[in-house]
Amino acid sequence: MSDFRGRFLWYEYMASDVERAKSFYTAVTGWGIQQWKTPEQTYDMWAVGARSIGGVMRIRPNAGTPHWMSYIGTPDVDQTTARARSLGATVCLEPTEIPAVGKFSIIADPQGATFAAFTPYPLPTPPPPSPPAPEVGDFTWHELATTDVAGALAFYRELFGWSAGDAMDMGPAGVYQLFGLGETRLGGIYVKPKEMTAPPQWLYYIRVASIETGIARVREHGGQVLIGPHDVPGGDRIAMCLDPAGAPFALVWVKALS
Repeated sequence: MSDFRGRFLWYEYMASDVERAKSFYTAVTGWGIQQWKTPEQTYDMWAVGARSIGGVMRIRPNAGTPHWMSYIGTPDVDQTTARARSLGATVCLEPTEIPAVGKFSIIADPQGATFAAFTPYPLPTPPPPSPPAPEVGDFTWHELATTDVAGALAFYRELFGWSAGDAMDMGPAGVYQLFGLGETRLGGIYVKPKEMTAPPQWLYYIRVASIETGIARVREHGGQVLIGPHDVPGGDRIAMCLDPAGAPFALVWVKALS
């Protein structure tokens, strides 16, 4: 299962207003909406073409404010959850089964950033191939603002097999530590700046065809652009944003894929 463990498999938006969230993100990213229906409920899913990449649901009671959460692959949610707890994490939701879909738990890492550990049903045999190059609309980068870069990396390495990549000196902002699976870069980890009053958290980057068009749509549909657009090493262009409910996300134009 080495190709399965540690992948970001699903991205879920926890919304106070599901319809408003659907309207905003489809306008900004070009996503479509698919529906998964059971006799008990209907679940709206974000789609890139015919491919579902995540979903949106009403935020659970006591789950904080609207936010994005990723589901990270593991072949054994129960074992991963127990190991996370032994490493100092907080289990926010014990392993829970979704019939015919999978089993997941929600975990706050030792510094407080939340994510879900997820085992889909049925387990892929053999393991799936490496994912293709991300398309416009895909999540391409995963960024963790934390209080302890080394501690966070050690925690996720133990749970998901992530390894450290290059470390970039950002001057007064400290070190930006890349991480990935094998040769595949997944994201970066850095020390949360003092002016960032929110607790440690993940930020997810969505690929767009044009960063200028993307931020114009953010503003047009009630969101805010906090930082950018600006260039990053390698020539990509990014912007960090808030949606109308105040949830952070980021847009990226990827030079190598454009």
